[in-house]
Amino acid sequence: MVKTKAEPQTLSGAQMLVEALKQENVELIFGYPGGAVLPIYDALYQCGIPHILPRHEQGAIHAAEGYARVTGKTGVVIATSGPGATNLVTGLADAMMDSLPLVVITGQVGTQVIGTDAFQEASILGITMPITKHNYQVRDVSQLPRIIKEAFHIANTGRPGPVLIDVPKDVTMTAAPFDYSTPMKLPGYQPTLTPNRLQIRKVAAAIRMAERPVILAGAGILHAQANRELLEFVNQTQIPLTHTLLGLGGLPASHPMFLGMAGMHGTVAANTALHQADLVINIGARFDDRVTGSLEHFARGATIVHIDIDPAEIGKNVPTDIPVVGDAKQAMEMLAAENLAVTNADSWRTYLENLKNEYPLWYVRSEEELKPQQLIELVAKVTDGEAVVVTDVGQHQMWAAQFYPFEQPRRFVTSGGLGTMGFGLPAAIGAQLGNPDGTVVALLGDGGFQMTMQELALLVDYKLPVKVVVVNNGSLGMVRQWQELFFGGRYSESVWQTGPDLVKLAEAFGIPGFRVTTFDEANEVLGRELHREGPVVIDCRVTKGENVFPMVPSGKGLHEMVGVKP
Repeated sequence: MVKTKAEPQTLSGAQMLVEALKQENVELIFGYPGGAVLPIYDALYQCGIPHILPRHEQGAIHAAEGYARVTGKTGVVIATSGPGATNLVTGLADAMMDSLPLVVITGQVGTQVIGTDAFQEASILGITMPITKHNYQVRDVSQLPRIIKEAFHIANTGRPGPVLIDVPKDVTMTAAPFDYSTPMKLPGYQPTLTPNRLQIRKVAAAIRMAERPVILAGAGILHAQANRELLEFVNQTQIPLTHTLLGLGGLPASHPMFLGMAGMHGTVAANTALHQADLVINIGARFDDRVTGSLEHFARGATIVHIDIDPAEIGKNVPTDIPVVGDAKQAMEMLAAENLAVTNADSWRTYLENLKNEYPLWYVRSEEELKPQQLIELVAKVTDGEAVVVTDVGQHQMWAAQFYPFEQPRRFVTSGGLGTMGFGLPAAIGAQLGNPDGTVVALLGDGGFQMTMQELALLVDYKLPVKVVVVNNGSLGMVRQWQELFFGGRYSESVWQTGPDLVKLAEAFGIPGFRVTTFDEANEVLGRELHREGPVVIDCRVTKGENVFPMVPSGKGLHEMVGVKP
């Protein structure tokens, strides 16, 4: 008996959207309703997919970023047309810079009034074209299943990134047959996953010849889930390694070959290694300006190897001698097959180890005050270095990168390329939802916290045990630091005149709040409250005027660090 194919079910565009999300195994939706997406929200009602309602659309998309960062899965966001869509722009740009997979669905006014400046109309397609991996506007409901399937594929393959789907309201209300089984055909989008074998052999040959090799590993290692392969490669070759900000955790911080973070606030050993190397092996990093410093001075005597899944990044900033386009995990596996021995670099390793010992990260300890670096070390001690640490942007972000030892991948969630203040709290919410059994600590500056502090409500709404630790120095710390060092101490609009009582603020949301001003108080409160079952807000009044060192001043080379010793 010949089986006949069942007729496709007829669904509205809104119902198609919900069914497609189910077939993509979406675990969570972050969104905020409004007029243009009311049909979608009606279809979502009791659909079985949990929905997280933030207090602002920016909170929704940053939460989706945090979720994507800790899980590697695609975050899904829904917002209405006009201001709902434009409130997502910062998050889209942030996800694009940091290669985070998102599918963002925006409502749009009806097709018959597009282009007439209708109520809550915005050309979100034009606005977001430069800050998305791809974007769509659906004009025909029959195309909606294909577009959703393509969006998820594009967002989480190759170099991950955000994809936006703009859906006019009338499209969500129009019915058509729903078929999600059609094979995908994207001839113009075929990411290269398997590196060229000849290029891998060139890398192996360069490694065998090198006397001063160093690995620069970025977030590409984490996206490719290649941390185990990276560890094996480093153990095999004994090549010293430094991480970018977003790469932290790719190699355990305790590994003897780890030199610390590189770049503007990197360690002396890491930056010296990049400056003096004869071979730099970049795996999954962009050669960002915060990592390289002045390109005029960057690794001038080195052969440059760049392994990246995005060919557009290779040669963009730093001339590359051996380009390798492909997936980092496959590249590591292919290099392992080259049977490389321990590199002939004993004196180099000894030199860098001596630098680590002679120029460690430092700060002047105090018995009377609470130093921010001390606070980060205390958080690491209390959590046994096993927390998911989510930061906002600024000085506290750099201190977290310097003083919290990340031993595992996907434990550090931060805004890298865009440097988005307000990212931290909602991203911590998404991270906790993605890792419900883990300890999530939101390390926030008082500036960034005040940008999205309304999202505290979600900790109560969804019973999320996020531990909010505010590194409170009463200022926009990084701005103040630059003004001190490079603008003659003219603190133009960088120091608060007043600030909210964060303990009362927390209590207003129904969350326990505490304030600490000394190390002893912090030791007692954090030791107790970071282990509580529910959420908490701890206002840590740290030393004002403390600066992040070492530092490579803007326009200087990595060898021109300041503040390397007390």
